[in-house]
Amino acid sequence: MTGTTAADYLWFGEDFDDLAEAYCITLVRGLSPQTLLARLGAEEEVRVAGVQGLVEPAYDAWDTHDGDRLFVGVTAVADWALMVEPNGYLGITDEAVAPISRGTTVVSHFRNINAVDHFNWYEDGELRLHFEPLFPYGRDGSDPDGLVGTMRKVGFDLSEEDGRDYELHTEAAFALAERITGVLLTPELLRTAEFVCGTAPLPAR
Repeated sequence: MTGTTAADYLWFGEDFDDLAEAYCITLVRGLSPQTLLARLGAEEEVRVAGVQGLVEPAYDAWDTHDGDRLFVGVTAVADWALMVEPNGYLGITDEAVAPISRGTTVVSHFRNINAVDHFNWYEDGELRLHFEPLFPYGRDGSDPDGLVGTMRKVGFDLSEEDGRDYELHTEAAFALAERITGVLLTPELLRTAEFVCGTAPLPAR
């Protein structure tokens, strides 16, 4: 695991404010972007350079499909597929992601405009850890306490007391994802990466 902390991801809210207010970011080990799209039931529709180019088509897709299909952009980062969803949540939807995680690792985190947020870590079809970054003391999954030390190191305040520190909980989610996956996200990567994009159906729950 890396030594990254929440402070290393301050740039996300500063440089990508449109995305930061409602996003889902998912990392899947060992899959190509095209394979991930196919497993989500999406076909490649367009290629987009940079995450800023994903925002408008994502909101357009929401309006067109009334939330039944979600626009996703996927790019390759080393041995991982990085999926970015402005205003989406496929990456934290168990019915969509648990099957994809069989035989591999999936890490995802999400936040919407109302500050509802989730962090998921799957290994081989099993949800090992789930929590809300705003309330990191409430954890579940098959190994809810296995990363407690790492969560504290990246910047999560795990206390339940009034006055606890929650200022950088979104940034801490990015740092925890990096510590689990080893995948470093940078402003340059998000600005310049070519994303393979499509609309994927929301699985029935």
